[in-house]
Amino acid sequence: MSDIDIISQYREQFVTYLKARTRLGEPRNLYEPVQYILGLGGKRMRPILTLMTAEAFGGKAKDAMDAALAIEMFHNFSLVHDDIMDDAPLRRGKTTVHEKWDVNTGILSGDAMLILSYQFFESYPTEMYFELTKLFSKTSLEVCEGQQYDVDFETRDDVTITEYLKMIEYKTSVLVAAAMKMGAIVANATQKDANAIYEFGRNLGIAFQLQDDYLDAFGDPKTFGKQVGGDIMENKKTYLYLKSLEKASKDDQDGLLHLYSIKPEDSTAKVAAIKTIFKESGAVEETKKAIKSFTQKAFDALAETELLEKNKALLKQFGESLMERTV
Repeated sequence: MSDIDIISQYREQFVTYLKARTRLGEPRNLYEPVQYILGLGGKRMRPILTLMTAEAFGGKAKDAMDAALAIEMFHNFSLVHDDIMDDAPLRRGKTTVHEKWDVNTGILSGDAMLILSYQFFESYPTEMYFELTKLFSKTSLEVCEGQQYDVDFETRDDVTITEYLKMIEYKTSVLVAAAMKMGAIVANATQKDANAIYEFGRNLGIAFQLQDDYLDAFGDPKTFGKQVGGDIMENKKTYLYLKSLEKASKDDQDGLLHLYSIKPEDSTAKVAAIKTIFKESGAVEETKKAIKSFTQKAFDALAETELLEKNKALLKQFGESLMERTV
């Protein structure tokens, strides 16, 4: 069976469980938006990683379902609130919660989702419950910190590469890392293995986000899920941008700073000019190098676990399939 088939199986099992565990309650205006956002699909990558890791360490996927559900509920809660902050009209091609209902509903339903996330851990034995909620609280706070860094960076012209990497680690990759560590905790893995699998997820998450930065500028419009050049249009200070500022000639640095200070009606010329600077400065090569480096760090961490070789191979394959995407 291919890793795609295995992932599809995990996804199906999880979605079935999700539907059974998230019944519509009263008042409907609180719980309907929760069901709506959870029903919009998405890849369910994080909960799948929880289930996959639990089984890799000799546990059962069904025992990890509530932890996986907590991760998915939290992830979607953060999307509801992020969409309010960004005033985004669409999420996964459908109307966002605050647009479909209103901002107050989005805030309140999001709050309820955060509380529901914690309730899913209550099915675990005391010791395990403590381990899971401790990791979850740490991770949730880091996600908030990452979001705040992201907001702060919009108005700052002195963002460093180190700060940017910390922002994407907190905003994106710690949740992937926690999803995997929770699977290990549920399977009663050793502390060493649980920590190593966390490092695997953390580094893979950073590599994934850096690749997202790259694909946003240079992906294939036919297969990339978002508008190519979207980050450039929004003047987002991505890894490509920061590396260009570090390595470009003085003229190109000035040009880049100017282009990132404007939002023209038609962005075509702006996007083309910036992509040229990205290439000529060597930022594209540097970004590819960083993606490779973080992916390798992830695989090194995986190698340190006591997992059976076939389970290491499965997780490595999953990591490679993530990093080979063009979407």
